[in-house]
Amino acid sequence: MTEYLKEKIKEALHKLDVDGIEPVLERPKEESHGDYSTNAAMLSAKKLKKNPREIAKNIIDNLQLDEKYISKIEIAGAGFINFFVSPGYYIEQAKDIINKRSEYGKLEINKGKSVNIEWVSVNPTGPMHAGHGRHIALGKAVANLLKWSGYTITKEYYYNDAGKQMENLAKSVYARYRQMFEPDYPFPETGYVGEYIIEIAKIIKDEYGDKLLNSENDFLVFKTAGENWCFKSIRNTLRVMGIEHDKFFSERSLYDDGKIEKLLSDFKQRNLSYEKDGAVWLKTSELMKDKKDAEDKVIVKSTGEPTYRLPDMAYHIDKLNRGYDAIIDVFGADHGDTYKEVLAGVAALGYDASKIRVIIHQMVTFMQEGKPVKMSKRSDNVYYLDDLIEDVGADVAQFFFVMRSANTHLDFDIALAKEQSDKNPVFYLQYAHARISGILRNAKEVFGDYSKDVMNANTSLLKNEDEVGLAKILTVFTDVVRNAVETYEPHKIITYLNEVAEAYHRFYHNNRVINAEDKELSYARLVLCEAAKVVLKNGFDIIGISAPERM
Repeated sequence: MTEYLKEKIKEALHKLDVDGIEPVLERPKEESHGDYSTNAAMLSAKKLKKNPREIAKNIIDNLQLDEKYISKIEIAGAGFINFFVSPGYYIEQAKDIINKRSEYGKLEINKGKSVNIEWVSVNPTGPMHAGHGRHIALGKAVANLLKWSGYTITKEYYYNDAGKQMENLAKSVYARYRQMFEPDYPFPETGYVGEYIIEIAKIIKDEYGDKLLNSENDFLVFKTAGENWCFKSIRNTLRVMGIEHDKFFSERSLYDDGKIEKLLSDFKQRNLSYEKDGAVWLKTSELMKDKKDAEDKVIVKSTGEPTYRLPDMAYHIDKLNRGYDAIIDVFGADHGDTYKEVLAGVAALGYDASKIRVIIHQMVTFMQEGKPVKMSKRSDNVYYLDDLIEDVGADVAQFFFVMRSANTHLDFDIALAKEQSDKNPVFYLQYAHARISGILRNAKEVFGDYSKDVMNANTSLLKNEDEVGLAKILTVFTDVVRNAVETYEPHKIITYLNEVAEAYHRFYHNNRVINAEDKELSYARLVLCEAAKVVLKNGFDIIGISAPERM
């Protein structure tokens, strides 16, 4: 309906010699204001030099709308045009939803385009802690949204296997290995002290015995063993969360392939870098003139070690060279400012950094018995993501991490997440799907195979407020998906699904769905049940949770 109205409004504006304006259509908060509202008259006022209310009347006079779709049009406020959609239209759309099933809500706005989405990208220095969950779940849901918009997707994981953290991992494993022979051997202050380090050391001892005791200056075996163990743990956790990446990109490969060296050379040739105090600096202040507090940044330390900015720039250039139409990065709040420096460096070398979209999410706090749960790979008191999933389940974890806007801080209530009732927002939605499934099973027991009859049902019998209200909310699913895609905000799907569940529960409680004595009305109401089930299932697929048939 949104696209239909937009096209009709554009046609009316064309008749008024107004072209190039993209009408905005929104769902009014107040039901009395109609089903859709547009500000097209206000957008045209400057060109037509008329009062927006007068323009609104002119637009309405030139609209050619099908009366079976639109029952009434009103002008409101400063010149808003409010459209009231015919109840019959909504009811009619329910059968279309059933026919489309898993395709309902899918868009073609990005059909034929490719996108690379990089997320998770946790350094392989230990199991993922629960705080990583928001990043993981958000990326999964955004990837699903991108796919629903028509994109061909590459899901990528970039990992740091060339920095200090990997050295610390290797030293930690070596120290634990050495302590198995020499209990008093000192453990590094910056080492990782989790139990998993001991487990890795035991694996090495079982394979090599005491042959590596004098490897204090060669940690390759310990680094490799630690990286392999950690990556296996990470990938197993991601698998439980329903995530499989298409590509794992190694930071080390940027050095091995000469891309870091080339990048430094390019900056130098373009006079974008300089040496000072033994370090190499990027002229960030020049590249980010629009940012008043921008300062030049070190890209190679005086020790010869590159800062994270340099490989990050090389990595994004590599992705741009692969020819994607769009590149999406999902980062935590700690990247809120620094990623802009990376993009500025990429753009300075002539690459189209506008193709890169960065999604920043705020941090999450886990509450257990009213107290925050600490998370640190360098502490024994760690709440791992595996622990969280074991406590609440993968579906609940995925849902809770996505249910709020990424821009807001998230308090994750573990007690609520464990709740096995409709107090738990996940169960509330999944129960609606399971309830519909139960009704449809019951319908088969009463009417036999009713599927063909339902698709021929007389839906004109559906006229009461609950029936029309449910049909109405189901019909806007595609618009909700489009809006979520455009803003990269999967939590909007959850907000919408709550409306669907509420409308369905109201319809169910106030209307007898299955009545053997009134088969015709039962079939009509089963159309709404089938359509609601499709919408819930498709919404769950985008969020990344299951749609249970029984609960």
